[in-house]
Amino acid sequence: MNFDWADQPVLAGARRAEFYWEGTAGTGAALTTAMRGWEHLRFEVTEDPTPRSDGGRWLHTPGLGIHYAQTDAAGNVVIGEDRIRYAMEVAAGDISELQRELGVALGSAWDDELEPFRHASDDAPVVWLHKVG
Repeated sequence: MNFDWADQPVLAGARRAEFYWEGTAGTGAALTTAMRGWEHLRFEVTEDPTPRSDGGRWLHTPGLGIHYAQTDAAGNVVIGEDRIRYAMEVAAGDISELQRELGVALGSAWDDELEPFRHASDDAPVVWLHKVG
């Protein structure tokens, strides 16, 4: 397995690579486990669903660690009913707390941190918006 590394303009001195892989169900978890020890690495692993297994997304950032989410056939994050009930219980009627809990379940903080790195290449420059409106 060889990676084509390129400069990552979002973070000085960083490099980036993308790799399409195919494997049996569970390979995504195995890949994530193998990379988890590289604490300064930012990565995403996506495993598509099959007729016999759910899909999944593993997101990792140095500051947040690993987030796992089940995905459906369209790639949407699926939040289980027990997690939704937990979010409602913790929120206790506070809509801001419910939004925060659902954001955690969706992996919003991971997506927010990884988004600039997803599109940063010579072909897709990053534009930092500091204030909108």
